[in-house]
Amino acid sequence: MAETRYRGRRATSIENGILRVTVLHEGGHIAEILDKRSGVNPLWTPPWPSIEPSTYDPRKHPEYGADSESKLLSGIMGHNLCLDIFGAPSPEEAAAGLTVHGEASVATYDISASDSELTARAHFSQSQLRFERKIRLANAIVEIAETLENETATDRPIAWTQHVTLGPPFLERGATQFRASATKSKVSETAFGKDDYMKVGAQFDWPMVPRADGGSADLRVYNNAAASGGFTTHMMDPHRETAYFLAWSPANRLAFGYVWRRADFPWLGIWEENHSRTGAPWNGRTLTRGMEFGASPIPETRRQMIARGTLFSMPAFRWIPARTRVETQYRAAAAHADAIPETLAWVPGGEVRFEP
Repeated sequence: MAETRYRGRRATSIENGILRVTVLHEGGHIAEILDKRSGVNPLWTPPWPSIEPSTYDPRKHPEYGADSESKLLSGIMGHNLCLDIFGAPSPEEAAAGLTVHGEASVATYDISASDSELTARAHFSQSQLRFERKIRLANAIVEIAETLENETATDRPIAWTQHVTLGPPFLERGATQFRASATKSKVSETAFGKDDYMKVGAQFDWPMVPRADGGSADLRVYNNAAASGGFTTHMMDPHRETAYFLAWSPANRLAFGYVWRRADFPWLGIWEENHSRTGAPWNGRTLTRGMEFGASPIPETRRQMIARGTLFSMPAFRWIPARTRVETQYRAAAAHADAIPETLAWVPGGEVRFEP
């Protein structure tokens, strides 16, 4: 497929009769997984104008804020790759030019595509990692394979998170529903903004999160408050070989989700931003839910990640050995459904299906 433009950005799309997938050349974001039958893209498109991260200049672009997240926010969209950190850089890393969630989110990718297959490649010069993502369409399934190569002579502790973010029109207050293969869970150890309604640091079992004012909230239904925010992390069921999350839009009768090998990504972080952040570029008008599956439970600095070591006896980061390539695979899927499915299964033979 030829290079195209998406929301003013350089992009490449692949499609079949059911889905269209669009990948941005800068940042490598999967910006669109469009279900052609409903005309809905479940992934988040920010309400602010998007630019190429390579053109970002803090003096010329104050509308994106003024911190280590601003370059990322200038170009973020949809499914964002966090590598090799998940969260903020240290002050020293930020001074050296590292952005929130690492350079994979702002790097330039070399993209090639034909028919229903796409390959995106990038070299991350700051972390000395080489990355490749292959995307293939198979009916209503998006098959994704990633390869990461450590070019250094040292073993590396890294975060590696698929920051999948959902947004309108798929995401609606008090309506969109969710399911996940989650078990032990924990609220962020610090308040996630002024409208965080969750009990800071509380441990709980999915899906009922303790509220700061008493009682609990069901994370299986998106919040109906005028403004809210928060972050919880969830250990994927260790008795399952695969893990999943799925979401369902009643208005669009559309189910959408991802399934992956639990050993690769044992954590699912759920980020809620419901018209809470008032600083630039959020400006109190953003509705999102991040469903962020990865190797780390909490967005935090590299030092904090390594010091944490584990949560619920599960590792909080992943090692990439010296001069070694590692691979992972996962799937995204969409289906029309009159009610929310309970499971997204990846069955022997490679088939992925929503199950009641």
